[in-house]
Amino acid sequence: MEQFLRSTNLLDFNHDKIKQLISSKAWPSLPHTERIASIYDFVQNQIIFGYNEADDLPASRVLADGIGQCNTKTTLLMALLRSCEIPCRFHGFTIDKALQKGVISGLAYALAPRSIIHSWVEVWYQNRWINLEGFILDKPYLSSVQKQFMEIKGAFCGFGIATKSLVQPNIEWLGTDTYIQKEGINHDYGVFDAPDDFYLKHGSNLSGIKRFLFLHWIRKTLNHRVQNIRQGNWSSIKLPHK
Repeated sequence: MEQFLRSTNLLDFNHDKIKQLISSKAWPSLPHTERIASIYDFVQNQIIFGYNEADDLPASRVLADGIGQCNTKTTLLMALLRSCEIPCRFHGFTIDKALQKGVISGLAYALAPRSIIHSWVEVWYQNRWINLEGFILDKPYLSSVQKQFMEIKGAFCGFGIATKSLVQPNIEWLGTDTYIQKEGINHDYGVFDAPDDFYLKHGSNLSGIKRFLFLHWIRKTLNHRVQNIRQGNWSSIKLPHK
């Protein structure tokens, strides 16, 4: 398990801000199961869903941003788990961009790659690897989407969600797998010791002019839309499912 506990450039849990957070939360003193639960809840709900400047940011930067999406939240969750002696590893995928429809629209949607790099955390728990993906969306955001589409009782794809059940998605840490975007996966890259290894081999989602547009225009628009959804301000949001 040693390789699943080490720090890396992206899993920089020796950063002062991360050490201060861990001390303030007293996570290392919690029983094993509760330790994972508390860290999971922090990343799920205190780091709200939103779009960072890049996928391959160090955990300390994600913490400072206070927002994250699948890849950046994965990095932060891994760093916090490892800092508290919880072995974990990175699992890389791509997802169909259709699950982002509603959050991303217009030119931004057209510019997005058809298959978007995606990841989740695998945590070693009770002698097996558990898949953790349900932490991507904070509960206020998810609840707003559920209320807006309350007539949908089964599968749902859009607004950062791809699940078999919008009413009861499997997002709570109960010692078993959690998912919120799994049904959108279209390619599996396999597991890696750390996100650094994955991005070195496969890169991240944007480069060149697309990256420039994302940094200076699209990202701000996306985060504004996400905040409107979270607050229930749906009047300006295109509803592709209706």
